[in-house]
Amino acid sequence: MKKQILTLAIAAFAFTSGMGLNSAAISKEAADPAAIPAGYKVAIVDVAQVVAASKEVQALRQEQESKMIELQKWLETVRADVQKQSTEENKQKLIKKYDEEFAKKQEAIKKNYASKLESIDKNISSVITKTAKEKGYNLVLSRGIVLYGGEDITSEIAKAVK
Repeated sequence: MKKQILTLAIAAFAFTSGMGLNSAAISKEAADPAAIPAGYKVAIVDVAQVVAASKEVQALRQEQESKMIELQKWLETVRADVQKQSTEENKQKLIKKYDEEFAKKQEAIKKNYASKLESIDKNISSVITKTAKEKGYNLVLSRGIVLYGGEDITSEIAKAVK
């Protein structure tokens, strides 16, 4: 599940980055090679590699793992508490109560994760933008949408994000 969440996060970041950059790449000026001015610099970044190298992402992954462990321990306590009930009616009432509590806990974990992921996304995007401006790049594309050309600045970005 953790890998799926990280993969989904990477895919979402790559998709949003790619869509924004794709719009610029498809514009009339970019489609006509004669319209691209001399000295126009294009960089490419392997966003998945940058995300994987990010200490923030690694810390978020560890935080999620510990939250899942806590949730599992809580569920074990819940199961034991339900089993202690003497009547089926009491068991059902307790299950309903715990189901609601579980949903709240799960929602809180999701919101916290989404918030932190959004912050990490903004940080990585700002590092890419800052590096591109400092190095004089006019356009930065995601590695996944580039078949040829561009200067790969992934390692610089990964170092800056760490």
